[in-house]
Amino acid sequence: MATFQFELVSPERLLFSAEAEQVVVPGTEGDFGVLANHAPVMSTIRPGVLSVETGSERKEYVLLGGFAEVSPERLTVLAEKAYERDAVDKDDLAQQVQNAREDVADAKDDETRAKAQEQLDQLEQLQALV
Repeated sequence: MATFQFELVSPERLLFSAEAEQVVVPGTEGDFGVLANHAPVMSTIRPGVLSVETGSERKEYVLLGGFAEVSPERLTVLAEKAYERDAVDKDDLAQQVQNAREDVADAKDDETRAKAQEQLDQLEQLQALV
């Protein structure tokens, strides 16, 4: 099967960079598959699971938003936040969600409450995906 260059980048680090056979991206208009020689596309990404097939293996990443740029020879995903699905510690995540709920309840002003609520929303989205 033909391959193309795929890169998954988050603000913290480069998570994946290699030749891929197929990538399924959680676009805001729905999931879409990318193969070699795909038509050019730009898409925003909704929270969801991105899967990468490299022939011999399949990897999954949980994304919490971002952008995807597709060309016939490459796919670049710039994720707001991205995690290897198997590497997420569910117990640690549950504790982070609980801490975020407490931060929302303890907020002293609207700005602090809004920031804490945004963090809680992201953590709960991540928790639902793993």
